[in-house]
Amino acid sequence: MSNQEDGRTRRVAVLKKLIIAFLICGILIPIVLCILLFIKVGQLQRQIDALSAKRQMSVASEPVMAQPKPESSVEEPEVLIRKEPYEEISQTETEPDQADAQENLTKVYLTFDDGPSSNTEAILDILALYDVKATFFVTGKEQERYLPLYQRIVEEGHTLGMHSYSHRYGEIYASKEQFVEDLNALQEFLYDTTGVWSRFYRFPGGSSNGVSEVPMAELTEYLTEENIFYLDWNVSCQDATGRNLRPQQIAANVTDHVGKYHTAVVLLHDAADKTSTVEALPLIIEEIQGTENMEFAPVDDEMTMVHHLEQQEK
Repeated sequence: MSNQEDGRTRRVAVLKKLIIAFLICGILIPIVLCILLFIKVGQLQRQIDALSAKRQMSVASEPVMAQPKPESSVEEPEVLIRKEPYEEISQTETEPDQADAQENLTKVYLTFDDGPSSNTEAILDILALYDVKATFFVTGKEQERYLPLYQRIVEEGHTLGMHSYSHRYGEIYASKEQFVEDLNALQEFLYDTTGVWSRFYRFPGGSSNGVSEVPMAELTEYLTEENIFYLDWNVSCQDATGRNLRPQQIAANVTDHVGKYHTAVVLLHDAADKTSTVEALPLIIEEIQGTENMEFAPVDDEMTMVHHLEQQEK
């Protein structure tokens, strides 16, 4: 009986161990499977986010076609004009509510002076992410690292404007002849680099600058004779004041004022030391895109030009 009892005891002990093992497996296996499932779901979500971001970053408009360079000063060069869809609708074809919406619409023109720079690529990436077209008033920089940036500005549907070749006030404003020489050098350089004959100009310091040895009215008259449009600004982000502004303050300097105008021309700077401006750009875009009756547009020759000089004379 003793041997039988010992055998029975051993069998019971083995059976208990098997039951405990099955219970442990029954608990651990679902837990492990859940952990693996969560990891897999996380990986898939990251892949989806990456694909979505990549798709958004790839949004860009059709490349700007190269414009033929004028053979002489008499013949005017062609310029590619980008019209907003509503501009092609005549007033007689517009419904009353659409006409009211147009009357209350604020068109926001983001303009970047002084580039290209080490921040230009980041600015272009942000504009592409939000599908916003802007305007770059550039200077003449022939270094190899900058040349692709001029081309990218054009290819992604932004307006290429001129901001003087040298940006040296003492030289370009010393005489009308030196101003014209600087202007021609930049216009030729941009055409050779991008195939676009730019017809938009922003004076360094604006048309109301007080440093020019030449009457600014004489220089604006010359631009008009050459079929070149000059443009100042009525909203400034204040990133060139010398103060170290935070991105939130730079953004507020824009978003607090654009609603005052039907044509809001915003002055920002594309320079190596303007990282806060780059960081403020998404804040500016998101606020304006989320505001009713506001839309972004690149500069073209059908917009209302903002001129400081004319405002001073009134």
